[in-house]
Amino acid sequence: MGRVAEDDERAFPELVRRYQGRVTNLVSRVLNDRECADDLAQEVFIRVFVHRRNYRRGSKFSTWLFTIAANLAKNEIRRRVRRRNWFSLDALQEMLQDSAIQLADPTEGRESRLEREQLRDAVGRAIAAVPEKYRISLVLRDIEGLSYEEIALVLNIPGGTVRSRINRARSMLKRKLQPLLRKEVSP
Repeated sequence: MGRVAEDDERAFPELVRRYQGRVTNLVSRVLNDRECADDLAQEVFIRVFVHRRNYRRGSKFSTWLFTIAANLAKNEIRRRVRRRNWFSLDALQEMLQDSAIQLADPTEGRESRLEREQLRDAVGRAIAAVPEKYRISLVLRDIEGLSYEEIALVLNIPGGTVRSRINRARSMLKRKLQPLLRKEVSP
């Protein structure tokens, strides 16, 4: 990022290459809309480039990057709420089916593949049902692997609040997935 701030022309494409997947994944999981996530990820990198001279070299780049991505995702959620178009479940369904096809084991039977796709769909719906302020903390921790301290910096909230939100999000997910878990355990 230091090279990007100094206008090194080769540094920015490398930065995008390294982080684009993670940014798109974060935004996609928060919004449950892969197409919009691609657009917002591009917007994140546009903002990184435009504000490259505002980056403080002593701070961790990924924290700054995820802060921008999280803020844009939250803004998009607010925009959707105002338009009463909260989630794109069709896009989530499409995204989950696409990943199921890519991850399919050719030796796996059709029935077990269908069960796995149904499970992935149920988990996706459960994550989508978690309120935004809890969902974004959960995605940053359990999917992106950020530390509690990094999440606190990204969301600009105290560390205790981060822990509380993640705990609540996990509890909500557990409650929503409990019937599915009981079904999997029973013979």
